[in-house]
Amino acid sequence: MEEKEKYTIPDEKPENTFLGKASRILTILTTPFIVPTLSFVLLFFFTYLRILPTPYQLVVLSIVFSFTFLLPMLTIYLFQKVNGWGIRELGERKKRFIPYILTIMSYVTCFITMNRLHLPRYMSGIIIASLICMITCTIINLKWKISTHVASSGLLIGGLLSYSLIFHFNPLMALSIFILLAGMVGSARIIVNQHSLSEVFSGFIVGFLCGIIGILFI
Repeated sequence: MEEKEKYTIPDEKPENTFLGKASRILTILTTPFIVPTLSFVLLFFFTYLRILPTPYQLVVLSIVFSFTFLLPMLTIYLFQKVNGWGIRELGERKKRFIPYILTIMSYVTCFITMNRLHLPRYMSGIIIASLICMITCTIINLKWKISTHVASSGLLIGGLLSYSLIFHFNPLMALSIFILLAGMVGSARIIVNQHSLSEVFSGFIVGFLCGIIGILFI
């Protein structure tokens, strides 16, 4: 009797599944660089700072967006192209150091600019918290990889709690949304094989503490 030919179906890589593709899109949309700008938008819309003149708000948002989003994204993109690296290569711990340094330099420039314009401390506190978070992640990543994406989510949550104490508003609704988003981002980073559960959890703790320390205590 002839032995029936056996067929095997190759396992589909996680990144090629619908969940993997959705996770990659979520990862792109929740880039850590968007957190400072998003924080200022929330500050201007959900606290009494919404009474500030619209031109003033737009100038502040333009400065923050330029130095904490556009400039880091542009410099890292150029650095990536010069070295011929893809997204996966850039995710390796040893190759993250220069992008971190470029980001830190952009954030420092933003902080200096805000100080020269004499913007209030509670505004520059967002940049300070973001800068502390980025420096901490850089130092930790010299020896051990953690998730900067989830650290940024933790930073947003810690910052929200801090500003709720400063401006005396109830953060429950926004807090619930951002905690859910942080869980989704952490899950996405695990699904696309960029981080382990411990790296995701550690990133969140680092970001959360930096958000509180940078805004309330520095």
